[in-house]
Amino acid sequence: MDKQLRGAVIDFAGDSHHANPWAADLYQRARDRGHDHPHAVRILARAWLHIIWRCWQDQQPYDPTKHRALQRLQEQVA
Repeated sequence: MDKQLRGAVIDFAGDSHHANPWAADLYQRARDRGHDHPHAVRILARAWLHIIWRCWQDQQPYDPTKHRALQRLQEQVA
């Protein structure tokens, strides 16, 4: 992966944990396991890449209502 793309994905993931409850939970769980901030963001970026890949392969936009991990997290809170 080229450095600019890697940087963009890392920036996206780093910002996403402020706005997305699933991303915040995944980031916090990584931090709780003892990972430092950069490593936790890389873990989150890898998870987002799986989602982006699936959206690309299915030719569908990201739909939070179909994101099962987000739904499980919201059910736990409710």
